[in-house]
Amino acid sequence: MLDSTQNKSTQALPLAGIRVIDYSHFLAGPHMSRCLSAMGAEVIKVERPVAGDAGRASPTMVKGQSGYFLQQNMGKQGLCINLRDPRGLEMMHKLTDSADVFVENYRPGALNKLGLGYEELSTRNPKLVYCSVSAYGHTGPDSHRPGFGLIAEAKSGAMSLIGVPGEPPPLFRMPIADMYAGMHGVSAICAALFGRVTSGLGQHIDIALYDCMISMHDFAAQSYLMSGGTELPVQTGHDLPQSTVYGVFAAKDGYLVIAAQMTDTWKSLARLIGGEAYALDTSLHSQAGRNANRESILANVREWTLAQDSVEACCAALDAAGVPAAPVQTIDKVLSDPQTLARDMVVEQDHPLLGKIKLPNLPFRFSGCDTSPSGPAPMLGQHNREIAASVGYSAQDIDAMEQDGVLYSETQA
Repeated sequence: MLDSTQNKSTQALPLAGIRVIDYSHFLAGPHMSRCLSAMGAEVIKVERPVAGDAGRASPTMVKGQSGYFLQQNMGKQGLCINLRDPRGLEMMHKLTDSADVFVENYRPGALNKLGLGYEELSTRNPKLVYCSVSAYGHTGPDSHRPGFGLIAEAKSGAMSLIGVPGEPPPLFRMPIADMYAGMHGVSAICAALFGRVTSGLGQHIDIALYDCMISMHDFAAQSYLMSGGTELPVQTGHDLPQSTVYGVFAAKDGYLVIAAQMTDTWKSLARLIGGEAYALDTSLHSQAGRNANRESILANVREWTLAQDSVEACCAALDAAGVPAAPVQTIDKVLSDPQTLARDMVVEQDHPLLGKIKLPNLPFRFSGCDTSPSGPAPMLGQHNREIAASVGYSAQDIDAMEQDGVLYSETQA
């Protein structure tokens, strides 16, 4: 656990007083608004009767509750409302009139039909920061096409770079495009809110999963563009040919990674696996020299890692030599890793149906305030009455909307 003295709240959370309407589903939008909630924003999660966010049906499922949903929606208030009913749309408009931020991740143009597009909402509330997340963005020939993170990961070229040459690219098994888009949305929203201080106006932020994946290329795009199109990066398997030694190696009981691509680090690794003479071989004291001798160097490293008793023994020896290395850990090891626990990267919450639950935390660490989740993800429609009352509805009005199905909650099921 983090030192409790480091977690004392001496300042208000950075986004305290900001109201966010989260009309998004699945991952990129919900992750974005979860981050805003952690930084102090009041986030109202708006869902449709009776199933709510489609993410509520995504595994892992326990007692009808989705871990997927619980992770991405903690700290939010829950509103379940029928926007096809004029009273529901009127209430939604009152909420957006009172809001600072509106987050959505529907196909471009879809919310215009509901009266929730940027033009209409910004006319009603010029200070509104409206953030849209979609597969391809709101412009360009593909803007009308549906898509998920997998689509962006493939089309962006990212998937073509992973895996073993000659085999189909593997899935990332982590939602890279969605999470990266969500984080870009957080930074863009915070920047727009800051800009609003002087301009007095909000604006439309257009985030595309595809754009985010293209922007992540730190080598392949440079290599192709700066070579005049003569270099086309491809799959390299378990290491980087341009950065010897930088890759995955087998030990007797598993795998580890070694990052010894810098000359000083290479000398330390060479001394460990081959002795002083190997470390003093000046032909290997440049990146070009190591790359030219890549196959023999990798063979020497592989021979050394397999000669050790275990992955743990490899890492201990490498750590002692000052060579960056780490085991390739399975998720059970990650979640019990002392570093994971010391950084509070697993949080425990009390859920009304599930009792004590543990989920991954966010990585924000502020010196003056505590960004721990304020509570678990909401049950469907859990805060209908409080949210309706916050925009002026009387108890009688709320009763009528509940009776007519304009407002819906799991307790009515």
